[in-house]
Amino acid sequence: MDMISFSEACDIVMKSDIRLKDTEEINFTESLNRVLAGDVVSDMDMPPFNRSSVDGFACRKEDLSEELEVIETIPAGAWPRIPITAGLCSRVMTGAPVPEGADCMIMVEDTETMPGGKIRFTGIFRKDNISLKGEDIRKGDVVIRAGTLIRPQHIAVMAATGHIRPRVSLRPLAGVISSGSELVEPGRVPGISQIRNSNSSQLMAQIEETGAAGKYYGIAEDDEEQTFTVVKQAIAENDVVIITGGVSVGDFDFVASVMERTGVRILFNRVAVQPGKPTTFGLHPEAAVFGLPGNPVSSFLQFELMVKPLLYRMMNCSRRSLTLVLPMGQDYRRRSVDRLALVPVRISDEGSVIPVDFHGSAHISALNEADGIIFIPSGVRELGKGDMVSVRQI
Repeated sequence: MDMISFSEACDIVMKSDIRLKDTEEINFTESLNRVLAGDVVSDMDMPPFNRSSVDGFACRKEDLSEELEVIETIPAGAWPRIPITAGLCSRVMTGAPVPEGADCMIMVEDTETMPGGKIRFTGIFRKDNISLKGEDIRKGDVVIRAGTLIRPQHIAVMAATGHIRPRVSLRPLAGVISSGSELVEPGRVPGISQIRNSNSSQLMAQIEETGAAGKYYGIAEDDEEQTFTVVKQAIAENDVVIITGGVSVGDFDFVASVMERTGVRILFNRVAVQPGKPTTFGLHPEAAVFGLPGNPVSSFLQFELMVKPLLYRMMNCSRRSLTLVLPMGQDYRRRSVDRLALVPVRISDEGSVIPVDFHGSAHISALNEADGIIFIPSGVRELGKGDMVSVRQI
């Protein structure tokens, strides 16, 4: 199978058009990182009344040159009893209703209390300090649209509008398998020629971050039958299966053949990208299956750029990753130019882009310092200080 471009690979993944049609209704306090399946509509105006935005006195603008009699105090949660007419004012706390007849709020610090108990405005009038009824949201307004990945700020809006049982998309089930006899689990001390399995923990965390549900199937040793058994089980139990390692062309790299044995139709198995060349993707009648490289930087980036968008699409999520256009903070040169390069970078305090110290796709700690990645097209060897680049945040 021929090597394809990175953009072609991404198009193939996204055109697979696997979507979850079922939804469920849940408590809004449990909806973080879920995808909204229906619009959230406000059941009230916000603010629900003309509200004071300061601690001060409600009065009429035309009376600001006069001494004003204070007729009542209105704390937050209380309702005004007396309308404001000529020469009168009410003391109103921040967030409390502004009484009828008042058209401005003057701040306490801009007033002076006179000997008889009246107050006098001593400041310079600049604004009325009143939040008008419905100026933020009108009853019936759509305040959060379907397809939104629910974040803490959305939960606050749902609470404010009484939308406590949102309907959300079901979570895709994503199975994770690590392949390789050299791997041991993180709690073990590696022996000679062994390494700890960091990919699975990383991928499970990435899956959780998207709002999908991950299931870890352990380490499949370099045995084709054992690998076949666990891959077949994972396909039967999940919407997406992610296998890391075993997708190159070594004697013990048989993930692609195992995928085909389970009924997966492989759509690509080599991508012109660095890191991540041996990334493999195929479709089974029951699941989408990714074979990701075993090196941790490769698996992290290919998940971010291919798997995550598919999981979002499956949930009908409209979220897109943020890309910033910023200048390079230093010159950058690479040795090989035959593939698209994904280069981890940090954003300096001055807003420029600095490539992080990166020794290759096994250098997992390089991502600790990275704010994002830049894409350097094939054939381009150098970037100069000041060149504008697109930074895809990670």
